[in-house]
Amino acid sequence: MEEFIEEEYDIGQSDNKSGKGMGWYVVHTYSGYENKVKTNIEKAIENRPELRETILEVKVPMQEVTEVKNGVRKTSEKKMFPGYVLIHMDADDNAAWYVVRNTRGVTGFVGPGSKPVPLTEDEMKALSFEGPEKIRIDVAEGDTVDVIAGVWVGTVGVVKRVDANKQVVTINVELFGRETPVEISFADIKKI
Repeated sequence: MEEFIEEEYDIGQSDNKSGKGMGWYVVHTYSGYENKVKTNIEKAIENRPELRETILEVKVPMQEVTEVKNGVRKTSEKKMFPGYVLIHMDADDNAAWYVVRNTRGVTGFVGPGSKPVPLTEDEMKALSFEGPEKIRIDVAEGDTVDVIAGVWVGTVGVVKRVDANKQVVTINVELFGRETPVEISFADIKKI
């Protein structure tokens, strides 16, 4: 009877390591598999508690898009980067690297060859998952404002409506001899 000897082996190849450690890494997936990849990696973390310290977060960046079809406005969420998933992880950890790389739907890490490269701080700020910062203004309906930027710069108008969600005010401007309502961003106005 043969005796089996259990050997310990390194599941992640050392030449695949980035040498950068913990950071946000981009993983390429099959198109349409982004959410499945996210779910599968999260399940792997759930099933293997030791991964909780090396894979911190998995994101499929989304953006809100407003479309107008047949005069009806429809707001929906779309993937910012179809075919890609962002993972906050230690790519130099063999177990974490192996789990992500071998998740169904993952084609590889983004980086030269097979070495994952983390996103820089500036790249992460540009992605801003929370969306643009909300601007607060002290303007109400009936107030007079001066447009200080944009297409209508130099225009003075009376506020007809304030929309805090869209971060715009509606003012009437004279266009072709008629009063026409236009939306101006909070950032582009100053109260007079």
